Amino acid sequence: MDEITAVADTAQNPSTEKDLILVLNSGSSSLKFGVYFRGTSDEEALLTGSAGGIGRSTGELHIRYADGKSLLQRDQVHESQIDALTALSGAMREHIQAAPVAVGHRVVHGGPKLCRHQRITPEVLDELHAATHFAPLHIPQALSLIKSAQSIFPSAVHFACFDDAFHRTIPQVASRFPIPAKYYDAGIRRYGFHGISYESLVHHFGSRLPPRAIFAHLGNGSSLCALRNGKSIDTTMGLTPTGGVPMGTRSGDLDPGVILYLLRNEKLGADALEQMLNHRSGLFALSSGQSDVKILEERAGAKNDPKAALALDIFALAVRKTIGAYVALLGGIDLLVFTGGIGEHSSRIRSSAADGLESLGLPKEKIQAVPTEEERQIARHCRILLNAR
Repeated sequence: MDEITAVADTAQNPSTEKDLILVLNSGSSSLKFGVYFRGTSDEEALLTGSAGGIGRSTGELHIRYADGKSLLQRDQVHESQIDALTALSGAMREHIQAAPVAVGHRVVHGGPKLCRHQRITPEVLDELHAATHFAPLHIPQALSLIKSAQSIFPSAVHFACFDDAFHRTIPQVASRFPIPAKYYDAGIRRYGFHGISYESLVHHFGSRLPPRAIFAHLGNGSSLCALRNGKSIDTTMGLTPTGGVPMGTRSGDLDPGVILYLLRNEKLGADALEQMLNHRSGLFALSSGQSDVKILEERAGAKNDPKAALALDIFALAVRKTIGAYVALLGGIDLLVFTGGIGEHSSRIRSSAADGLESLGLPKEKIQAVPTEEERQIARHCRILLNAR
């Protein structure tokens, strides 16, 4: 009996700890997923994979065994995340032959009222609908995916894991914007994101996590977080994932006067402005059309492209300035961790971002690159919530 069949057979017993948990981690044009069972000490992946290029002609579906061996790789155009989820469910029926007992959904923004990871109920869905204006690019997509997943896996318990929940420990001195109080009361504040990624790092280090740490999740979306005793005390993203350091296609923080200029002088409406700030800014704008750091590094090196080099330098400088500010906030630093696709794989960005920080007490031995485990962290939360029912 192979591993998949063995685990699937065990998963049909509702009392066993090897009940399968499906995790769905949606991005702007991708859907990452994992199927997990409870191992001897942690959640273990049975299968992992992703559907990429959603909405584009270059789509693909890739499913891997836990050891990285490919189970299924197929060039396949997915018009939407729902289309990708349907393809995934078909592959699961073929290769696992056991339905998950729980489905964990990564939800970027919970709005002001959804402050913890929890079971998805009609009331939770109502709150998410009411919070759509806090993340109009993310919440509708999450709601659509949840609805489809509930239809495809009707017997499973569905849970929402909120990317901003980790940052609810940020004190008001860091979460409040200097605008009239009525807006704070209406929920306009710093929420922060990449919280599930940061939670996975806290879990990774466990008791080895020192009191003063800075985590930098650098990818197409990027943020940094200052942690004291494992709790978030400040982070770069604010009301939405558009804020903070420059990113692949997002602007990061801007002088409010820039927004006013674009509204008044360029006559950009809110929708056009949102599109530009989220999809045509950041590295994409600085390099004249490229957001992939690996390609930019090739252009800056082999091709000596000044636009690519400038884009990389602006990004790294913004990260370095934030690290310096967080060292001051924490009163020193014991550990700096880079994670995310860029943080893990770009030695150029890591080196440039940490350049000159030795004077602040940041020698190389305090710097690590650690893979993020968002899907596994969501599975951990789901297992805890299942057992607490």
